[in-house]
Amino acid sequence: MGARVGNTPAPRPWEASYPDEIDWYADLPVKPLPTLLDEATQAIPDNVCVRFRGRQYKYAEIADLVARAAKGFQDLGVRKGIKVGLMLPNCPYGVICFYAVLKAGGTVVNINPLYAEAEIKKEIQDAGIRLMVTLNVNTLYPKVAGRVDEGGLEKIIVCSMTGILPLHEKALFTLLRRRELAAVPEDDNHIGYDHLIDNKGDYDPVETDPDDEAVYQYTGGTTGTPKAATLSHANLYANVLQIEMWSPGVTHGQEKILGVLPLFHAFGMTAVMNLGLRLGAEIILMPNFKPSEVLEAIDKVKPTIFIGVPTMFSALNSRDDLDKYDLSSLVYCISGGAPLPLEVQKDFESISDCSLVEGYGLSETAPVCTVNPLRGQRKDGSVGLPLPGTVIEIVSLDDPNIRMPVGENGEICISGPQVMAGYADRAQETTNVLINGRLRTGDVGYLDEDGYLFIIDRIKELILSGGFNVYPRMVEEAICTHPAVNEAAVCGIPDTHRGEIIKAFVTLHEGQELKSGDLRAYLKDKLAPFQMPRRVEFRDELPHTFIGKLSKKDLVASEQPHQEDENGV
Repeated sequence: MGARVGNTPAPRPWEASYPDEIDWYADLPVKPLPTLLDEATQAIPDNVCVRFRGRQYKYAEIADLVARAAKGFQDLGVRKGIKVGLMLPNCPYGVICFYAVLKAGGTVVNINPLYAEAEIKKEIQDAGIRLMVTLNVNTLYPKVAGRVDEGGLEKIIVCSMTGILPLHEKALFTLLRRRELAAVPEDDNHIGYDHLIDNKGDYDPVETDPDDEAVYQYTGGTTGTPKAATLSHANLYANVLQIEMWSPGVTHGQEKILGVLPLFHAFGMTAVMNLGLRLGAEIILMPNFKPSEVLEAIDKVKPTIFIGVPTMFSALNSRDDLDKYDLSSLVYCISGGAPLPLEVQKDFESISDCSLVEGYGLSETAPVCTVNPLRGQRKDGSVGLPLPGTVIEIVSLDDPNIRMPVGENGEICISGPQVMAGYADRAQETTNVLINGRLRTGDVGYLDEDGYLFIIDRIKELILSGGFNVYPRMVEEAICTHPAVNEAAVCGIPDTHRGEIIKAFVTLHEGQELKSGDLRAYLKDKLAPFQMPRRVEFRDELPHTFIGKLSKKDLVASEQPHQEDENGV
């Protein structure tokens, strides 16, 4: 039985095992987020800030474009409290407009451009977006076309795809791919990016308090219903400092960060864009993940830092032409967003001779909370130690006021300077997840005696089968130890007799064969009888979210039309 939380400080078992060169108690002097760009520009104006498809933008050039865009936004009415949506892939416009909105005093609302039109409409209305920034391509612009005057949206700022391409690509795009460009009306509802920045950059400086809101980051949160986590300048700035402290040996002005994670996602926003500016790094932006292009970028441009998700590292491991590429420039790689299989970690370290560690976080925490040490002890299966100033507590699943002992499962709670102020316009949901400054994550896990955090599963994914609690992640990990298995997802399927039955969706490595009966026989000494999947369905591929997580929601929704393997009942 655990102790009551009360007002007693949480135990900090990680202190004794903290890396020698990192101080958990270090000061985190937060500032308005645009200070990151200002300080880097002052120190290294002629260094490359952004590289995109071979075109390079120096820090001084990015700073000038940000100032001019900030003036343009202010002329369109952006000030404190005004929400500006950014619906962009990874490209220079994303960096420029993000910091321009903040300098103008507004709040950035990151919009996933992969969402369907109906979901984008909901977020425009929910956030109260007044201006939307997007590209003039058929895959993006039509999703917001016609939304002006719906829910408060006043104008759409349309950026030109050809405007950010190097000269040789611009000519080819114009010649061969014009049909990919959207037809944009010339009216008062639409503003071209070139018009937005057609000024001297003399914006009115805004007095920004670090506690002012900077970003609305949409997330399913602990309930699954999309809502905007309100992240302040202080939240985001602190998280950048925390990650920087966790990366001993980085050199300001000399690093290169591979930017393939989407900047509209909290992980990419913080660990690629914002960290890149803090380090005065060159940010190598890639609009999507294509293994051959990523390998070529590593080989030719020589990034030193690669922030990714497990599916990216796995895809690179699977290439049969790795001997063509030199990956030796990589020094630090961090994986997040989903569990990192040990096999994927070891294989990538083998091909790159680079340290790859796993971290953990949420949109509500800006987002990074824990990471395995890049130097020093790391533990297989763990997501690492809390970042400086971050407190991890494990509380009872039945009573959040009861703190669980070391080694025992419970709900993971987080406190620290990166924790959000709350959900925008969701007072009750904010109250439900923020208790005395602690964020209830909805994740189940435990701290070991050295303070390393281990994730067991999501509370909402817990399977209740025949009176037993089954954690899908434990079953998935057991299945994935079979040499023929590539990937597995385990879900609870409604059942009148048992409440839920355990179903496993499995993909195999190319050329492998496996029957469900053989898989169960393999699992007999790895799982208890109540954990054994009652059904197994083999598929060619499993659905993923844009960040690389397995989409169990899509699996459950689609499982009825599919027939199980012949022995899968």
